[in-house]
Amino acid sequence: MQNIMPTGLHAMVTSPHYLASHVGSLILKRGGSAFDAAVAVSAALGVVYPHMTGLGGDAFFMLYDAKEGTLHGYNGSGRSGRQLRPEIYTSAGETAIPLRGIRSAITVPGMVDTWWEVWRRGGKLPWEELLEPAAEYAEKGFPISRNLHYWMIKNETDLRACAPLESIYFADGKLLSEGDRLLQPDLARALRELQTGGRDAFYKGSIMKRIIAGMQADGGLLTEEDFTTHSGEWVKPVSVTYRGYEIHQMPPNSQGFTALMMMNILENEDLSQIPRNSAAFYHLIVETVKKAFRDRDRYLTDPDFAHIPLERLLSKSYAKHLYDEIDQQFPRPASFLSSAMGQDTAYAAVTDEEGNAVSFIQSLYFDFGSAYSPGDSGIIMQNRGSFFSLNTSDPNVLAPGKRSFHTLMPGMITRGGKPYALVGTQGGEGQPQTTLSVLTGLLDYGCTIQEALALPRWVYGRTWGEDSDAIKLENRDMLDIAAQLREWGHEVELVGAWDGIMGQSQGIVIGENGVISGAADPRGDGMAIGW
Repeated sequence: MQNIMPTGLHAMVTSPHYLASHVGSLILKRGGSAFDAAVAVSAALGVVYPHMTGLGGDAFFMLYDAKEGTLHGYNGSGRSGRQLRPEIYTSAGETAIPLRGIRSAITVPGMVDTWWEVWRRGGKLPWEELLEPAAEYAEKGFPISRNLHYWMIKNETDLRACAPLESIYFADGKLLSEGDRLLQPDLARALRELQTGGRDAFYKGSIMKRIIAGMQADGGLLTEEDFTTHSGEWVKPVSVTYRGYEIHQMPPNSQGFTALMMMNILENEDLSQIPRNSAAFYHLIVETVKKAFRDRDRYLTDPDFAHIPLERLLSKSYAKHLYDEIDQQFPRPASFLSSAMGQDTAYAAVTDEEGNAVSFIQSLYFDFGSAYSPGDSGIIMQNRGSFFSLNTSDPNVLAPGKRSFHTLMPGMITRGGKPYALVGTQGGEGQPQTTLSVLTGLLDYGCTIQEALALPRWVYGRTWGEDSDAIKLENRDMLDIAAQLREWGHEVELVGAWDGIMGQSQGIVIGENGVISGAADPRGDGMAIGW
């Protein structure tokens, strides 16, 4: 199952929905920069992929500025409400923050602020032009895609439970079908107001007021002050070297550093001598994942609230120590139980003719986020804050004005300081693991970007909030491999050959000869467009 891998010499766009990729290519053709195109793609995804992302969610952007020759990150994650503390839940007899509903919608959406800052940094076209395609898709509609319809069916009960969502996704009491036109008039109005009012329309103006009015009417916990005081943050990416390349990820509160830890560990092994589709490969990879996740769960939170020892965690000496802990001579799995988490995410990437590159990812956290939309705002609120702990000894404990442990992690690889690859994926727990699969495919196994995305994948952990802590393997002639892993003591589940639980990854590679290759995950509805 292989998509066509477009190549070009000028520009490339890839996203998990073909309409959003088309929007990015239009913006570039009109003279927009990669920064412009990324904002336009991001906005379009918020309309055509509403189960994965939207104005009510967060975003992380990594940008390479060709003129400056510099790499920048923008952390567009929202903070919890200023009045929020664990007692709000524990005093009501709750042992955890609800995963759905209005009491899960407790962090300010960072998406719109991120668009504004990225556009201000490197945009060439007028702001309103970047949001026009998204507004038109919301107003005039678009055909419901395969992936969207799958999640509509899975979340039918939650969608019915929220009147504003029921009015969008149902007709005459029945769930809309794949290929039906989806209209989002209230979301269209919000996008039109953003076009004229800019960022302030969302955080200080009419959109904010509709969101807060709706939430207050329903017993919500966010306030106007939470919105008016919100701002994202420009940050320096964290980086490690790997076999002559530089690998960059977003710093905490993103889990991106875990992928860097994993690559550091694997650098101690000549992976090219271990067959990619072998029990030995999956044993080494999953044990590597466990080592990084153990430290992630020990430390990861908002760095404004706790020290995270990145210098030690990303050191080559620490990686060697972790590598030496892995039992390979007589393989047996280490015990580890990760925290349950969602994987509702959309990753996309853009390069332009000037050499600028943008790797970005956005999310509502779970599929359809909180499954709650306030009043007539047209905006689905994220439930990212549901991942906060109520345990005061936990580093990710809920506190006022705090950013949660965040799964989002757009990546970039440079060679000699210039972009070589842009890689990211949907997937919660699966994000660092799929990143690992793609990067080792590119750097150790000689794959093209399309081949790397199509490699059989695994996911270890409790993505989608499942109770199982097994290794899930895509079943492409995996019976013997699964049997060997079970003999070694691993718990293994075989899933579909191209299973959606593995997430949707996109990528761009820029060759030494200047040829740009782009790819979209065959597991999703995406497309790469280049010329």
